[in-house]
Amino acid sequence: MHKPAVAVQTAARPVAKPVVQVAKPVVQSVVKTEPQKISNPAVVVPTSPTDFPRPVRDGLEAQVALARRVISPGAIDGAIGSQTRAAIGAFQRSQRLFESALLDTNTRPLLTLDAPWLTDYMVTTNDLARLQPIGKTWLAKSQQTALDYETILELVAEKAHSHPALIQKLNPGVDWANVPAGTVLKIPAVNYPEPAEKAAFVVIHLSERFLEAFGAETNLLAHFPCSIAAKVEKRPVGELQVTVIAPDPNYTVNPELFPESAELSALGHKLILPPGPNNPVGVAWIGLNLPGYGMHGTPVPELVGRTESHGCFRLANWDAAYLVKLVWIGMPVEVVP
Repeated sequence: MHKPAVAVQTAARPVAKPVVQVAKPVVQSVVKTEPQKISNPAVVVPTSPTDFPRPVRDGLEAQVALARRVISPGAIDGAIGSQTRAAIGAFQRSQRLFESALLDTNTRPLLTLDAPWLTDYMVTTNDLARLQPIGKTWLAKSQQTALDYETILELVAEKAHSHPALIQKLNPGVDWANVPAGTVLKIPAVNYPEPAEKAAFVVIHLSERFLEAFGAETNLLAHFPCSIAAKVEKRPVGELQVTVIAPDPNYTVNPELFPESAELSALGHKLILPPGPNNPVGVAWIGLNLPGYGMHGTPVPELVGRTESHGCFRLANWDAAYLVKLVWIGMPVEVVP
C-alpha cells in the first residue's frame, strides 16, 4: 500500500522515552488445530448483573472477553479459528500461562466477563445521514465528499468489532435494506479502554500475521491480526520507525503505481480520495521510515489476515484507530519473520 497524501497530524514524542531492551519478548508458536465451530452462536442466554464476573462459557464469549482486553480475535464471529487461537495464546502469554492457544482449564478461570457480552444499539438519524454509495471507479471515488459507510449493517458491524454475518444472526427479521432510525439492534458489547500509556515498541510477526504493542515493562498493550504483503520480496524484516501519524487520511492514487489499471492509465494523472472507513487505508495511516510502507486500516475488516496487501500492514479499522493512540514519532517497529 502506498503512502497517502494527507495533512499530517504528528503526535508528540513522549516526554521521557521508555528505555527498551533490544531483545523483544519471545513468542511461542500457536498450536495449529482445526477451527471449532460454535453451534448457533446467535442464541442469547438471559443474564443479570449478579451473574458477573464469571469465566467465559463459549467461543463467542471468549472473543468478546479478549477484545475487551485489546487482544483482538479479529472480527467477532463466534468461531474459534486461527485468529481467535492466536488471541488466546497472546492472553496466555500475558498471564504467564502455558501457551496452548486453547480455552483450557488453566485459561478459563482467568478469561472472565465483567458484564453481559450483548448490548442494544439504537440506529440514529446521524447514522443514516452518513450512508452513501461508494463509487465503482477511482474517478468516482475521488469525486465523493467522503468514503463513508454504505449500509447500516456495515456501520453497526464495525462499531461492534464484528463480522456482518454475526450481526445478521443476532437480529433475525431485520430488513437490512430499510433500517429506520430508532431501530434497536443486538450487538456484541465491545469497547476498547483508553490506553493508560504509550507503547514503547511494536512487533509485527509475518509468519503468524499479527501485530503486538508493548509498554515500557514489555507488558502487552494490544494484540491485533494484520495482513501482510502478497509478495515475499515486499515483506521487510528488521527494525523500522514511525514517521507519520495521520487519523482519517486522504489517499493519493498514482497511476504509475497501478500499471494494471486501464482507468488510471487513461486518466494519466493522480487522484486524491477523501477520508472515511471505505478509504483504501481506512481510518488511520501510521507511516514508517521505509518509503511507501505503513500500518493502516481497511475497507473490509473481516478479511484482515485472510487476504494480502501490496506491502503495508493492514489492520481492522477499529484496531488501526486504537493503534494511533499508542504510537509516537520515532517509535521502533520490529518486523520478524
